[in-house]
Amino acid sequence: MLKKIPHTYTIIFSIILLCAVLSWIIPAGEYSRHTVEVNGTTRSVIVDNSYHAVESVPQTWQVFSALLQGFEKQAGIIAFLLIIGGAFQIMNNSRAIDVGIFSFLRFTQGLERHRFMKRIGVNNLVIAMIIFLFSMFGAVFGMSEETLAFVIIIVPLAISMGYDSITGLCMVYVAAHVGFAGAILNPFTIGIAQGLSGLPLFSGFEYRLFCWFLLTVILVACVLIYAARVKRNPTLSPMYRADEYWRNRRTESGEEVAYTIPVASYIVYGLILVSLIIFAVVYPVTTFSLGNASVTFYAVPVGTVLFALFGWLGLRKSFHFFILSILAFTVIFLVIGVMGHGWYLPEISAIFLAMGVLTGYAAGKDTDSIIKLFLEGAKDILSAAIVVGLAGGIIQILQDGRIIDPILHALASLMNEAGRVVSVGAMYVIQTLINIIIPSGSAKAALTMPIMAPFSDVIGISVRDIKNLLSHMQPQYEKRGLQLLLYPETCQLSTK
Repeated sequence: MLKKIPHTYTIIFSIILLCAVLSWIIPAGEYSRHTVEVNGTTRSVIVDNSYHAVESVPQTWQVFSALLQGFEKQAGIIAFLLIIGGAFQIMNNSRAIDVGIFSFLRFTQGLERHRFMKRIGVNNLVIAMIIFLFSMFGAVFGMSEETLAFVIIIVPLAISMGYDSITGLCMVYVAAHVGFAGAILNPFTIGIAQGLSGLPLFSGFEYRLFCWFLLTVILVACVLIYAARVKRNPTLSPMYRADEYWRNRRTESGEEVAYTIPVASYIVYGLILVSLIIFAVVYPVTTFSLGNASVTFYAVPVGTVLFALFGWLGLRKSFHFFILSILAFTVIFLVIGVMGHGWYLPEISAIFLAMGVLTGYAAGKDTDSIIKLFLEGAKDILSAAIVVGLAGGIIQILQDGRIIDPILHALASLMNEAGRVVSVGAMYVIQTLINIIIPSGSAKAALTMPIMAPFSDVIGISVRDIKNLLSHMQPQYEKRGLQLLLYPETCQLSTK
């Protein structure tokens, strides 16, 4: 008989208890820190060779306050989750997403008539395209928490295509984090790490592009193999029972949906259009930064014109298609805001909350009904929010017990006695393990690069080594009328 897997809360609280026990075993210590400005952002970084022992603070009753402290630490993400859950519950109640999925499936079924599309499989192409899209988002601007909003859309789509929620999660959440690992131009990881290491910003682009592409292709292959296996026999999916709700919902006939156009939809259309026109006047141009390059474009005005067109076309069919146009342009303006105006959780939460409320009115709901639906959605997502709070409690126990820095110091010390090849592998493994205790990419870069950068200078030829070598060799070459040139992207020297 298979043993029952413990509840998620049980697992996380067990980890909290383990961290509390470790605070009694691991000697407390700290690195000294100072504040620096990296690429225009202030960061707290570790001072080289500053590790020192401090008084131990063993954790006892604090394991019970970890939930509250975790909620305080992760308040932004928790509030974001609740808002997303409430907003999409309002939209789901309108059945607009159902209508969109039915229309999409009919469209893909039509493509199957073409011999080429039938051979490669339309569904396979859809999965691959979505994975590459979100992987690119993760690699270029560090999409992470933002994927939670898209999971609510893609998971039902995956189930309706005959797959399961794991497939849907891989298409969005896992894809974005694979891209985050590739980090082609991610300012939150590569930008900070290279700034602290004294490297040219976003140097080594070609190598990271290759790594990103390879990782994404591997993910696509794995997801397609798993998806095909589940489609052949849905009962093999670990989520078979959990996905029953969406399977039953998607088997309902699309003809049961009443295609109507409430007067409120026209009012909502007018309000959104007026608001977008105002924003287009206030923000006529948007500058998108990609590495050292930047592109200025009339993004908001163009988006406003496109919404005016597609919103009106949606209204002529039914309020469902109008709501889908609101959803589509919410995503478009989300990308514009994140990449061009530095949006994060507050702004993203605001745009999705506005989307939920406006789609409720567009569907003909009154205010009380919208509030009731929002509360239902927030209630459904509450369990996930508690998981985030508990996970934050793990970090709090480690910090209060003063054992995060000792763990970093011990891992770094292991590399000090290893050879070049072993050290490179060890650095990768250590950074992976550090993900467990420091989940934030930007925080991890700020805290670990002052430790990792000196080790990279020791184990092989780094840009810093070449700079030191250059300073010693330059006088000799100048006597011969030559100048040494350094190409940081390839770590090569040449003469001029």
